[in-house]
Amino acid sequence: MVKDLTTGSPARRIVLFTIPMMLGNLFQQLYNMADTLIVGRTIGVQALAAVGCTGSIIWLIIGLAQTITYGFSLVTAQHFGAHDAARVRRSFATSLVISMTLAILLTLVSVPMTTTILKWMHVPPEILQQAHHYLIVIFSGIAASVLFNLFFNMIRALGDGKTPLLFLGITCLLNIALDFLFILRFNMGVVGAGLATVVSQAISGILCIFYIRKKLPGLQLQKEDWRITPRDVKVHLKVGLPVGFQNSIIAIGALALQIAFNQLGAGAVTAYTVQAKIGSFATLPLNAFGTSMATYAAQNYGACNLERIRRGVRQCMAMTIPMAVLLSITIILAGRPLAWIFLGSGEEAVFALVQKYLRMVCPFYLGLQALLVYRGVLQGLGKGLVPTIAGVMELVGRFVGALVLVRIYGFAGACIAEPAAWLGAAVPVVISYYYTMRELRWRMQVGKNAVLLLPGNIAECAEGTVAAGGQNSGEKAMDNEVIEDNGI
Repeated sequence: MVKDLTTGSPARRIVLFTIPMMLGNLFQQLYNMADTLIVGRTIGVQALAAVGCTGSIIWLIIGLAQTITYGFSLVTAQHFGAHDAARVRRSFATSLVISMTLAILLTLVSVPMTTTILKWMHVPPEILQQAHHYLIVIFSGIAASVLFNLFFNMIRALGDGKTPLLFLGITCLLNIALDFLFILRFNMGVVGAGLATVVSQAISGILCIFYIRKKLPGLQLQKEDWRITPRDVKVHLKVGLPVGFQNSIIAIGALALQIAFNQLGAGAVTAYTVQAKIGSFATLPLNAFGTSMATYAAQNYGACNLERIRRGVRQCMAMTIPMAVLLSITIILAGRPLAWIFLGSGEEAVFALVQKYLRMVCPFYLGLQALLVYRGVLQGLGKGLVPTIAGVMELVGRFVGALVLVRIYGFAGACIAEPAAWLGAAVPVVISYYYTMRELRWRMQVGKNAVLLLPGNIAECAEGTVAAGGQNSGEKAMDNEVIEDNGI
């Protein structure tokens, strides 16, 4: 069910939108975790390391396409907030064309380069072959992953957080069932783990198509919606590419850390793999609030309601700060039993490394919380430059850890790199949010009938309406003063 986030109590709307998203992120983490858990407990530690060492390169290549589709959905959310049904459909059509083109290109480039990539990453020889087999399967299914994430993000852009939760649940259960089928029944090893992921995403993507055709008239495309112009492509790339580029920058930093761990041996690789799964599971509530704030900000930006965005941010911070503290304490105390889920017994050296990593990183979840919330808001406003700079700061922090601190402090040096990256990225994002809101408010109030030029859409923003925090009338005022929003 679509949901308008431009009305009602901001805190209530954010929480109700975030809860299914949080559960959805849980399912997403579970199906991402399923390969690691089942492989580690059924095939062995070396297979676990083989699957784990590919995580950063998968994040870099497939994550690029997935986050670009997320950026496209923010354009759609802005049009939805402005109540422009025709542009919502055209945005969906444009996103489909660009996403499929990108998926094909990434597949053609990544599959032949798999061996070269793994050797460049200094993957230990004892796990190289298994890592290669797993990565080939994952890269061959890029199109399935991209389409599923595009449909998922588009449904969520209309304020529907519950239906994506259902599809993620289906994907998770399918992935787990197929993992057991391919690995235990058909004895396919790590290839079966990769195949389970690809097939489950493909099936869920097909189910999304049926749902859109039956239940979401706002995304049911008509013939004229496919008449995509160069301007349509430019508008979507202007928002999507910075979001994808931010992901790539962060992923490159994670890749540098992965290479550093690879050079420390299979034990360090396994510990890094396990803590990454624990950390991604622990921080999913914070990630859910950050993603929710992007959609919330995008819809209210389309409605020209800056004061509502401000209230939403304040209330979101009041909820997520204590949450970050609680998560930090919980993961530190529960580190060993959580690691046991993946490793079983008899891996004391790896247990010690996992606990060391969590104790050094978890206290800095507050920095991560601020980064996620404020970056989400800026993305919803279509502001790509500063979040990209923040991504560069994360990259620098991780590179310093990988190239300098690891050589001095070994495993502990790599641990320091993660919180340094979060804190370095949070500072410019927080500063930019307050500057951006002041600048946008001034632009909307320079005239009685000032007009804000949204991506591909003209929305009337009367001075009195913005000041009161109300909604725009939805009328188009092409002859009024036009203020271009070129980004900050």
